[in-house]
Amino acid sequence: MVITRTPKDTYASSARIVMPNDTNTLGNLMGGNLLNWMDITAAISAHRCSRRLCVTAAVNNVSFKRPIKLGDIVTIHAEVTRSFKSSMEVYMKVHVENHVTGEQSLCNEAMYTFVALDQLGAPINVPQLVPESDEEKKRFEGALRRRQLRLVLAGKMKATDATELKALFD
Repeated sequence: MVITRTPKDTYASSARIVMPNDTNTLGNLMGGNLLNWMDITAAISAHRCSRRLCVTAAVNNVSFKRPIKLGDIVTIHAEVTRSFKSSMEVYMKVHVENHVTGEQSLCNEAMYTFVALDQLGAPINVPQLVPESDEEKKRFEGALRRRQLRLVLAGKMKATDATELKALFD
């Protein structure tokens, strides 16, 4: 029997208010704190996909679009975009709500990779992910290219073996 999940099955969300001990001397959220919050939310998403202990394998891409200020409310949304043998790519959106005006805006996006582990700490197979919406299908298709690029850059795959990447240039 093949176990499958949809991105909706892997959805995780968290919210935090930016407190003084979270900020730098300019009153902005320190990037490392945001990365930590994102890592925890993404780990929950990966766990919901695999139902296993998951560890962060890579922080693939994080874009910081604007500063997050003291008192802002940060909401992180995460979902698995694709599962491979034992790894999963998790996509996140970070929204910020101004605590005075209530205005919300997208301020960060990121892709993390997690690996599911068995009881002995070895990688274990994860369920297949079946995208449903057009947006989910687009992210699913792009995940293989992103994975190959990540592996080539890490020296774990030869560029000549990255078929999805080569197809972009043919």
